[in-house]
Amino acid sequence: MSTSPTHAADWRKSGATLRDRVVTAIALAAGFLAALFWLPPLGWTALAGAILAVAAWEWAGFARCANAGRLVYAAVTVAGLVFAAHAFNLATGAAGTITLMPVYGLAAVFWVVGAPLWLARRPANPPAALVLGVGWLVLLPASLALIHLRNLDPRSLLLFLAIVWIADIAAYFVGRRFGRHQLAPRVSPGKTWEGLGAAVVATGVYALAWIALARGASPAVVRDVPWSPVWMLALVAALTALSVIGDLFESAMKRQAGLKDSGGLLPGHGGVLDRIDALTPVLPAAALVSLV
Repeated sequence: MSTSPTHAADWRKSGATLRDRVVTAIALAAGFLAALFWLPPLGWTALAGAILAVAAWEWAGFARCANAGRLVYAAVTVAGLVFAAHAFNLATGAAGTITLMPVYGLAAVFWVVGAPLWLARRPANPPAALVLGVGWLVLLPASLALIHLRNLDPRSLLLFLAIVWIADIAAYFVGRRFGRHQLAPRVSPGKTWEGLGAAVVATGVYALAWIALARGASPAVVRDVPWSPVWMLALVAALTALSVIGDLFESAMKRQAGLKDSGGLLPGHGGVLDRIDALTPVLPAAALVSLV
């Protein structure tokens, strides 16, 4: 069967995009793993601050800020992280205390209540101040949790991150191959119910493998109770659902700002926010669970 020039061009473009995604993902994974296990606490805090700076710069674009405004917002946001990391003694490698729970609790309330309401109402032109304020709710607790969880146990942080990565990979490939029913057509037309189902199944299998093979690196709240595999399944399912909300919320913010990607820093992936969107709700929730 012959292929039209248009279809051939589309196929080549799709292949190039996937190749860029894979190459970038491998490079990011290698650099991240090296930093996760080898950087000292202060270096890890600096890395979290650098990621936050770029993410905040991109987020200010959702509020249609000019470059000067984006720079100020990024600087203030990073200053907030530095202050919090010092106040909670995280930059020195401390494990953190229950004083962090209100920060993560506020983030959890936003992701469970605020973000779904935003997605349901889809404000077309929210005030810039509101968008920037929401950015702090999204970015600062996640950045703190990134430092906090690594201080607790780098293995646990990696295992929590893997939930999002597995869900994303399963949803991407199954959605592309079998996706027929759109999950949120007005927010992100490319996401499908079939992809979501694949993500839930894949992370469910992962949850059982985690509790069976790396029980010591699982949260005590599910490790030290009867029927721990069931509770681990419930926890991972909840975190998978949060990752989907985070992904959809960032897509909604891009859509209202008229943007396709949050930035162009990462070939095949868009901006930093496009890579960490699903992590922004998962990290504070994981840190909150780890404190219980």
